[in-house]
Amino acid sequence: MEITIHHQNDLKKVVNALLDFAEGRKKIILNAPMGAGKTTFINTFCKAMGVESHTSSPTFSLVNEYSYEKNGQKGLIRHLDLYRLKNAEEALDIGIEDFLYDAHYTFIEWPDVILEFLPEDIIEIQIEAFDENSRRFVIV
Repeated sequence: MEITIHHQNDLKKVVNALLDFAEGRKKIILNAPMGAGKTTFINTFCKAMGVESHTSSPTFSLVNEYSYEKNGQKGLIRHLDLYRLKNAEEALDIGIEDFLYDAHYTFIEWPDVILEFLPEDIIEIQIEAFDENSRRFVIV
């Protein structure tokens, strides 16, 4: 699935498309260059799901967790930024296998170091930036 947007306010359309496409799957990797909008997209997803707390990039903490309640259902969204990890062993040390195989939403930026651990039904989002506002999202 491909969606092109021309303004950050249109990210909600991408969130809705992802939720429809996912059919209940909750493990998502994001592939895009630095500054393409990975964290901005995840922040928009969190708000759409009812997260009330402040969301931010987990660049230094590696993992941020947010509680949400939507349509009477409570859940958890994890945002992982693996940019600083050097190898798979470091990913195992932060509990990556638990994050990949539980019932919560897990978004992973810079997933290359953990490719061998990814479940078969993972969703991948590729983001391409054209200019300051325009992005193409490819969801597979």
